[in-house]
Amino acid sequence: MAETLDTNPRSPDPTPQEEARADQELVMFLEPDQLDADTSVPVPRAVLNRRVTSGLWALRVFVILVSIMVIYTFASKL
Repeated sequence: MAETLDTNPRSPDPTPQEEARADQELVMFLEPDQLDADTSVPVPRAVLNRRVTSGLWALRVFVILVSIMVIYTFASKL
């Protein structure tokens, strides 16, 4: 029985690292205006469920409160 050589070295399901490497190799061959046009395409807004949206709002409120505390502490030590 003769062994057949695989003419396609890439696996049918490439790993994320292989995909990223292929994308980087493609970017190397693009001209500057092609790269600019390709990277300036806006990304659509992610559709999030109510729980994730609530968590993000809670995180925003937390960051604002901590920022106020830091500014107050800094100002009171002057």
